[in-house]
Amino acid sequence: MNNDIERVLIDEKQISDAVKRLGARITEDYKEKNPLLLCVLKGSLVFHADLMRVLNFHCETDFIIAKSYGAGAQSSGELKILKEPDINIKGRDVIIIEDILDTGVTLSALLHTLQARKPASLKTVVFLDKNSGIEKPVKADYKCFDTENEFLVGYGLDYAEKYRNLPYIGVLKRKIYSI
Repeated sequence: MNNDIERVLIDEKQISDAVKRLGARITEDYKEKNPLLLCVLKGSLVFHADLMRVLNFHCETDFIIAKSYGAGAQSSGELKILKEPDINIKGRDVIIIEDILDTGVTLSALLHTLQARKPASLKTVVFLDKNSGIEKPVKADYKCFDTENEFLVGYGLDYAEKYRNLPYIGVLKRKIYSI
């Protein structure tokens, strides 16, 4: 599996330090509230778990499954919500936790869908904000890293459901996803 990685872009220590810094910032902003952390599965599961552990306030968590990639290396441009949140978000402070902001299609559609449910507030947290060279319809309220337009895996990010368990962010060798 590690042989499929061209290079490590963000190592475990860099990830840990960034998540702690981000957690401190979010804690300051939400210390008097009880927000709902809405984890976008599957890619943000690892980030969500690490971030949740460094937040110093009461919170609840729920999950949504949204897909725009399928088994390919590029977004299909179409969002499919496969699992809705179980908790009613009306009147709640909601923090969407997403793995990567690439084209903005997924996050933009999620914001539109969830805003219709009338939360008290709706903020976005992304682990990676990819500079894909296109204008994105949405910007993250919080993020850990900006990154260039490369195909990244690890720390929850996958290619065809593989590589999520890598403890770092790596650049996948082109020959792997060009096949």
